[in-house]
Amino acid sequence: MSRIRVDALHKNWMKDSKYRRAYKALEKEFSLVTALIEARTRAGLTQEQLARRMKTTQAVIARLEGGGSKPSTRTLERYAEATGSRLRITLEPERARLR
Repeated sequence: MSRIRVDALHKNWMKDSKYRRAYKALEKEFSLVTALIEARTRAGLTQEQLARRMKTTQAVIARLEGGGSKPSTRTLERYAEATGSRLRITLEPERARLR
């Protein structure tokens, strides 16, 4: 049985306009999840280790990293502190919409 990498599947699926629209609609959530996982990985922590540092459970970390919830600013601050990261939130102007 051969293995297929997720990024290869994603690249192939992005050719489908319906998939592409759905992916774009979730882009903000994906970018937050990616940033969380990268911070934890950079800190060399498992979900369990991070949970202990945050005084929570591994299941809570899994939900945060799974994108199934919208964390509060306080939760993001605790996550950043536990991973040795700095939380930075920015507001950027939207790109001009095409008419």
